[in-house]
Amino acid sequence: MHKTTSKPEIYSSLLPQIAALIEGDNPWIGVMANVVAALHETLGHFWIGLYLVCGDELHLGPFQGPVACYRIKHGRGVCGAAWEREETIVVDDVEEFPGHIACSSQSRSEIVVPIKSDGRVVGVIDIDSRKLSAFDDDDRRGLEQVAELLAPVIEGKA
Repeated sequence: MHKTTSKPEIYSSLLPQIAALIEGDNPWIGVMANVVAALHETLGHFWIGLYLVCGDELHLGPFQGPVACYRIKHGRGVCGAAWEREETIVVDDVEEFPGHIACSSQSRSEIVVPIKSDGRVVGVIDIDSRKLSAFDDDDRRGLEQVAELLAPVIEGKA
């Protein structure tokens, strides 16, 4: 993340870029992959990806970073908890989150944002950082706007 630019400014410039990636009649998997790449390039966190709801599990979607868990049960870990609660969860220290799923020992903090369509969660944005307390309300607000943009792309696919 750019040190001289505030988080609100970063998200303010990122959102139109993401909206442009989503525009048009492009393959949905490619759109999701490009959105994740834009998030990774702009935010620079250790792991950034999407999980899509499939029955009673989240299935791994496009991501940037090291290998990840393929499936996460409803209510399990930070991703499953955000899905179950239908709300964004910010974890300052993953070691203190009960039931945290450690796909990588390098993950220190995490934010998971549900992607909702027609009142139901269809996926989540999952971002892990190597730093403790890497995420705040600016991240929550910005990523919730990204989730709103992604919802129509994922609707009907999950």
